[in-house]
Amino acid sequence: MAGPSDVCVLLPTMDEAATIEDVVAAYREEGFENVLVVDGGSTDGTQRLAAEAGARVIEQSGEGKGQAVREAVRDHIDAEFVLLADADATYDAADAPAMLEPLRDGRADHVIGDRFADIRPGAMTRLNRIGNRLINRAFARIHGQDYRDILSGYRAFTRESFEALSLAAEGFGIETEMAVECVKRDLTVEVVPITYRPRPEGSDTNLHPIRDGGIIFLELYRKAKTNNPLFYFGSVGTIATIGGILVAIYVLYDWIAHGIGHEILAIVSAAGILLGIQLLMFGFLADMILTLHRERLGDGD
Repeated sequence: MAGPSDVCVLLPTMDEAATIEDVVAAYREEGFENVLVVDGGSTDGTQRLAAEAGARVIEQSGEGKGQAVREAVRDHIDAEFVLLADADATYDAADAPAMLEPLRDGRADHVIGDRFADIRPGAMTRLNRIGNRLINRAFARIHGQDYRDILSGYRAFTRESFEALSLAAEGFGIETEMAVECVKRDLTVEVVPITYRPRPEGSDTNLHPIRDGGIIFLELYRKAKTNNPLFYFGSVGTIATIGGILVAIYVLYDWIAHGIGHEILAIVSAAGILLGIQLLMFGFLADMILTLHRERLGDGD
């Protein structure tokens, strides 16, 4: 069985001076000596405090959490397992063994910590709770898997499985992208209940709920192109068709009731309906091709 020496605790940071020492110390107390802090250019002393607490510290070459994670795994981690956490003290180092157990037992390639299993008062605003629920439901609907908390920053994965993922997100979209890629690559994912705590006083979040939530929804939709083409093309096709029909109803009503013709609107209506039907047909065809492709891969195994 792998021990703590086969695990690298990865902590992306950006101005986390208020919490970084305690977070690094907590993982070291759990027996994890290999703690890697990848810093995005903090100006509050985060790097110095992390190093003093016993972490290995590097400064990332680019910007954003996603880029930090990719660079760390690609260039600075040799351990078999990676435990990814935030440096804001919201996650409990004591949950690390449970997060790593499915990897060590060979049950999973990727583990997601479910914050909603034990979320403490004040850890998440009502707006964030609603946004998280909507995003998780959208993910389950679009990609066909319910991982319960795809935005969780507490992850554990094998380095080998991570290298199989095609990741490009720069910021907080990295969690969503990893979840989508796990579905696409047919990786085994296990969800583990964890504790989620409020940020300590004096620790400010780098997350912007409206902006980052919008980015995550767009990422979910964009990734549906290859995972669920029927939804990707069908949703736009349905909107275009319904819009065209509504315009057609208005044109027809105005012509019958008042004798007023709307030639341009009639053309727009016809174009919308035709475009919508074509997109729906393309979505069905693409979905059939994807299904056949997956069946052939399954037969090949």
